[in-house]
Amino acid sequence: MKDQAEKLRLKMTDIAKKSQAKTIAVVSGKGGVGKSNISINIAMLLNKKGNKVLLFDFDIGMGNVNILLGKPSRLTLSEFLHEEATLKDLINDINEGVSYIAAGNGLNETIDIDERMLTRLLEGLKDLQHQYDYIIFDMGAGATSASLKVLLAVEDIIVITTPEPTAITDAYSMMKFICLEGATGNFFLICNRADNEKQGRETLERLKQTALKFLHKEVASLGILPEDSHVRKAVINQTAFSVSYPKSSISIKLENLVRLYLDEQNMDDSNKAEDSFIHRLRRFFF
Repeated sequence: MKDQAEKLRLKMTDIAKKSQAKTIAVVSGKGGVGKSNISINIAMLLNKKGNKVLLFDFDIGMGNVNILLGKPSRLTLSEFLHEEATLKDLINDINEGVSYIAAGNGLNETIDIDERMLTRLLEGLKDLQHQYDYIIFDMGAGATSASLKVLLAVEDIIVITTPEPTAITDAYSMMKFICLEGATGNFFLICNRADNEKQGRETLERLKQTALKFLHKEVASLGILPEDSHVRKAVINQTAFSVSYPKSSISIKLENLVRLYLDEQNMDDSNKAEDSFIHRLRRFFF
């Protein structure tokens, strides 16, 4: 009986682990580096691998995921924060396995997230975490008090930069800020809009070495995405480039990066059910 009880406990723990969505935050130090576009296409490619994905636009009042997708959202985080809708009400389906929550754009007000709003956000996320394999937070450039808590709680942080010196400096500043606040998540780097492989490698290596030297933080390079005219075409057509142009150079490269990321996850079994994203988020919020 004791052995059976132990087996049942282990089985339930394993189920609990599997039922919790992996949480990823996609960040950049500055706007205009392609962060939201990459977030959308990572979601699409994770879904292509058989995963159910929720893309959560967390750039409150300045979100553009719905615009890039050409799928207007009747409800946004503004309605949720003002208690006019639940978090589930905000979910929009992109396809059978990918959904998104809109942050809203063009808001004329500044929303200060208070404790009551935070409690509702936690409860809503707690339910959603068991309905998806991945929740991807597309973060705004910079960090608010609320977004910082999310960055501290997620398991993985993907940092997007370009080879431009300002983008590299701002990407490092963002990593430094998150690290100094006590983040324990894994950092992954992507260099977007590289003219060639050499330029991309040098950009990633510069960031990796700087983070190691000054932040004492190991940062993994996922890879390099080339400048590609198919991205602009997809933006104009309000579609994901990996769906509209799957054979394009950038789509193939990004799919390889997603495959590399998934391989990293398979080798890392550190996701503990007893220290879930929600538990960490609650700890940081309150």
